[in-house]
Amino acid sequence: MEERTAGTSSSGGSRTGRNLPAAIAVGVVLGALVIGSLYTIKELFLLVLVGAVGVGVLELIKAFATRDIKVPAVPVLGALAAMQVGAYWGGPMWLLATFALSALVLLVWRMFSDGTDGYVRDASASVFTLFYPAMLSAFAALLLKADDGDHRVVIFIAVTVASDIGGYIAGVLFGRHRMTAISPKKTWEGFAGSFLACTAVGGWLVVWLLGGEIWQGALIGGLAALLATVGDLIESMIKRDLGIKDLGTILPGHGGLMDRLDSLVTTLVPAWLLMTLFF
Repeated sequence: MEERTAGTSSSGGSRTGRNLPAAIAVGVVLGALVIGSLYTIKELFLLVLVGAVGVGVLELIKAFATRDIKVPAVPVLGALAAMQVGAYWGGPMWLLATFALSALVLLVWRMFSDGTDGYVRDASASVFTLFYPAMLSAFAALLLKADDGDHRVVIFIAVTVASDIGGYIAGVLFGRHRMTAISPKKTWEGFAGSFLACTAVGGWLVVWLLGGEIWQGALIGGLAALLATVGDLIESMIKRDLGIKDLGTILPGHGGLMDRLDSLVTTLVPAWLLMTLFF
């Protein structure tokens, strides 16, 4: 998510250019769906995850198609589901093996579908999509696999959302110094807001839900702030390269699902690693 600097022109009832009532309503609905699935039958969350990331994958495939880059939807979506299942019931080695096998399938699939022209381009984009977001998202299944996996997933999502909210508020109120030309609306003040929000939320939730130490949660949160920003910038690079503004429009006030997943998938691996080491 990109925070808006102060002085941005208004649109949709907000001086930040976002339809805030719609954005908040969508956020509440998504939050209820995640919490409801996590704390009833954990496996239901996997269905929610596959559905959300599947839509994100389709958005990315559609965006690539604007530049005549062909990524086959069926094998990528099948691999997405297989990696989630492999990670949850088999663990990291099953996830790695499923990813490697799926990448090989994509290389062979392209070999027999559209001839030799553009093979490297299409195959590279296909494996890229298989990795980002499909394979990275499967680390949520690894988080979920633990006995207290529901709490771990909540912490991971909460610190990433805190990064968005903290960065957004700080960027609107104090944003003056642009962080990078890749994303002109992202500021150092916004990043500071993200960092503070993430460390506070991480420290609180790790103590409350996992019985850990404040410094452990603060470390998870601080790393989340950094990598959520990296995720935003990666997606900005993709959109700039493809010449598009948003990857989708399915979520009012938010854009597409990939516009929400960008920071989540880049935060997942270190969040899983630190929680595995600590707990």
